Amino acid sequence: MCGFCGFTGNLLESELVLSNMMDKIVHRGPDSEGKHIDAKVAMGFRRLSIIDLGFGAQPMYNETDDVVITFNGEIYNYQELREELIEKGHVFKNNSDTECLIHAYEEYGKGMLKYLRGMFAFVIWDAKNETLFGARDFFGIKPFYYAEVDGNLIFASEIKSILEYPGFKKQVNKEALESYLTFQYSVLPETFFKGVYKLMPSHCITYKNGVTDIERYWEPKFEADEAKNFDEFVDEIDSAMQDSIKKHKISDVEVGSFLSSGVDSSYVAACFKGDKTFTVGFDYAKYNEIDFAKKLSKKIEIDNYSKLISKDEYWDVLPTVQYHMDEPLADPSAVALYFVSQTAAKHVKVALSGEGADEFFGGYNIYKEPDALRPITSLPMPIRKIMGGIAKAIPFKVKGKNYIIRGSKNLEERFIGNAFMFNQKERESILKSFSGKHTPMSITKPFYDKVKDKDDVTKMQYIDIHLWLIGDILLKADKMSMAHSLEVRVPFLDKEVFNVARKLPKKFKVTKQNTKVAMRAAANKYVPDMVAEKKKLGFPVPIRIWLKEDKYYNIIKSAFESNAAKEFFNTNRIMKFLDDHKNGKEDNSRKIWTIYMFLVWHERFFAAA
Repeated sequence: MCGFCGFTGNLLESELVLSNMMDKIVHRGPDSEGKHIDAKVAMGFRRLSIIDLGFGAQPMYNETDDVVITFNGEIYNYQELREELIEKGHVFKNNSDTECLIHAYEEYGKGMLKYLRGMFAFVIWDAKNETLFGARDFFGIKPFYYAEVDGNLIFASEIKSILEYPGFKKQVNKEALESYLTFQYSVLPETFFKGVYKLMPSHCITYKNGVTDIERYWEPKFEADEAKNFDEFVDEIDSAMQDSIKKHKISDVEVGSFLSSGVDSSYVAACFKGDKTFTVGFDYAKYNEIDFAKKLSKKIEIDNYSKLISKDEYWDVLPTVQYHMDEPLADPSAVALYFVSQTAAKHVKVALSGEGADEFFGGYNIYKEPDALRPITSLPMPIRKIMGGIAKAIPFKVKGKNYIIRGSKNLEERFIGNAFMFNQKERESILKSFSGKHTPMSITKPFYDKVKDKDDVTKMQYIDIHLWLIGDILLKADKMSMAHSLEVRVPFLDKEVFNVARKLPKKFKVTKQNTKVAMRAAANKYVPDMVAEKKKLGFPVPIRIWLKEDKYYNIIKSAFESNAAKEFFNTNRIMKFLDDHKNGKEDNSRKIWTIYMFLVWHERFFAAA
């Protein structure tokens, strides 16, 4: 739902600047627009009408017009919150969740955040106290960016709005590039645009008298409850999910659901009681989930709308995808999400999706690794290090080599999240300039430090919730859907669902045989065994195959030999990755893609600079 932008201070042409900023995010809200401009602040809004269609326009004001808000998201408990605020004497002019935020701020100040259930990013201007207050939701479903220029705070739902602010100097943040090459996404609080920052999930920002203050207002904590049995947890998961799906369906427009062949989206689709599901695939059996989704849709009696993505369509849309993403993202499935959002937007304004299930319930296959490595990790560390050193010294591929190398490391050394592209040595060798300021372990350490007493699977979940979920999964969900003026809602990423998930013992999350064990059992009440037990795939994309074809090899080669590539990379090194892949020496597809997506992004944002 929607997008906002704005800035503090009073420019000579505040209205024109604000209009230019708003024009950059028209895709987030094509239904209407609104502005608030005074001597202290300018706030712009683009609306996608979903709740209270006739009276939910923004910016929205309190009764005395001295508190004004722009808000992107949905508050799923707004009806209960509204009743409580009315009992406390607040007078409402409409039935929107936006107005609830205004009165909650008046009643509780920044303490309002603990009362909210939903996905949100918002900015409130309190004229009486000359204070700007903003916040981002608990898990980072909705985006929030900010920058400071000449003593003024600039804020927006997308970075491209901030780029329109006079005086902002557009520069590539090379430190972000270094970390991106390892993680495959922008992992630092400072974005790829130097001076532009993400407000991190479960954080709020206060700006007053030229001073910016940022603080964390909530933290996810795992506390396993060993007293409950498996069936009790299965029932609790299902109860929480049914309630969450019901809340996420609150809308004055039709709601659909994304549907892959996996258990997460299948669980949501089978329970949401809607009429339409949406699926995409490729013309390769291994990479096509359409038939599977259609069979499930038929079984649960829902219409399925699908699209087969051609190679040319996929490659042609890459610059558009990276533009909407704001920052480079090397996850190939982002493009599949672009097309499934495009398909859904032809029929509905809102779609439910399955993001978050893996992080909450232990769904990634890598979470099996601690058990799989136990034969080695149970040995004393000095012995493991010797074994790892011997394995590394073997100059050729041999079965078990990587297993021994990974087993020789502790979890903090080997796991930074679901993607690991270039190690420190590799990225130093391919980059023209290298600061080495942020090692992968320096980025993950603050999070590992907070879960020292937890089991390895829970530690991995904690890392993924704070890094992978925000930087990859939710970034592409928001940006790819809003590119088509579609709101995606994620019922798994709900505070009440997390309150159940956080208490699961490891044995009910991951075993040697399966992942998401308890959640799969809950889903199995509604979906057939073939879905509930299906291995995790995500949106599979055949880039490994494509990069061996002359046409696409040459497209990448051209990019790798471009002036932009020469500015940032040692081009002979990156060309070796490409050639070795084409010649079948190594599967370098993901590393190639990571570099190429950066170059596509750079071309889109900096070529005309």
